[in-house]
Amino acid sequence: MRATRRTGARAAGAAAGALLTLTAVAAAPAQAAGYRYWSFWESDGGASWTYATQGPATARPADGDAIGFRFAVSQGTSDTSRPSVAPDFAGICGGVEKKDGGKRIAVVVDFGGPADAPPGEHPPRKTVKVGCAEVREDATGAEALAAVAKPLRYDSAAMLCGIAGYPARGCGEQVAENAPASAAPTGAATTAPGDGDGDGGGPSFGVLVGGAAVLALGGAAIWKARRRG
Repeated sequence: MRATRRTGARAAGAAAGALLTLTAVAAAPAQAAGYRYWSFWESDGGASWTYATQGPATARPADGDAIGFRFAVSQGTSDTSRPSVAPDFAGICGGVEKKDGGKRIAVVVDFGGPADAPPGEHPPRKTVKVGCAEVREDATGAEALAAVAKPLRYDSAAMLCGIAGYPARGCGEQVAENAPASAAPTGAATTAPGDGDGDGGGPSFGVLVGGAAVLALGGAAIWKARRRG
């Protein structure tokens, strides 16, 4: 019985130690790798961009709105770079008249700089593309983008991977910690693909699940030791 108790104690101690390790990782500063992806921005006629709260496939901008896309490496939930061109609807769509049953959306596509490019690729020479999308009244942001910057590339989960053929490969891939990140960090709140802590605080979902798994394994070890005793 004493040996059984010692076995159970060792299992519980191992489980607690592993959980403490996971807790320490969760509490540590976010120095992990970032992600390389297209971020999506909106403006309802204002002078600045706001990080979109939904994807372009579901967002339905109104006539007079602007939408922006920026390709960059972002290392967390607070440093995503905005498009470098302002959401100037008047400047982009000023000469386009609204048609019955349709709407005009100013579209800005910022391909980022060389530091944001995937290995072996380079951003287009003209790093920013703008256009006025004339689409039907119920069109989505994705449809407005397609009217200005084809071809678009999506992955099997409907994540936007490429705009106007850039980049040719990859989709929201993780970038090594020592890889160059995009300049001009901002305070825009965002969740990078695969980032589990969208509010920037507390452990990610993966860490919590990992902790629960460690506790479950530790409990199972103790139960088995008692069965053997």
